[in-house]
Amino acid sequence: MSIHEEYDRVFKALASHIRRQILDDLKDQPLTTGALCEHFPDIDRCTVMQHLKVLEDAGLVIAERRGRERWNHLDAVPIQDIHDRWIGPHAAAAAAKLARFKQAVEAK
Repeated sequence: MSIHEEYDRVFKALASHIRRQILDDLKDQPLTTGALCEHFPDIDRCTVMQHLKVLEDAGLVIAERRGRERWNHLDAVPIQDIHDRWIGPHAAAAAAKLARFKQAVEAK
C-alpha cells in the first residue's frame, strides 16, 4: 500500500465524528468493545464494531483479545504522521506569513 493510500485511510477514519469520539475515548486508556458501546447508547454494537474496523484498517486502533474480551488501544502514530506531513508544515508557513505581516504593520 502506498503512503497516499495510508493517508487516505486515516483521513477517511477521521471523517466520522463517531470515530473521532472513539479515539478520544481511547486517548487515556484502552477500553473493551463493550465499554465503548456504552458510550454510544444511540447506536447498536454492530455499528460500533464497524467503526472500530475502519479505525483498525487505518492503523489507529489495535485490538487485543483477552479471553472473551476485546481490548481496543489507540495508536496515535498515524495521526502524528499526518501532523508531521500536513499540519505542521502548513501551520509553520501560515505563522511565518502572519509574522511578516505583523512586522510590516508595526513598521509603518
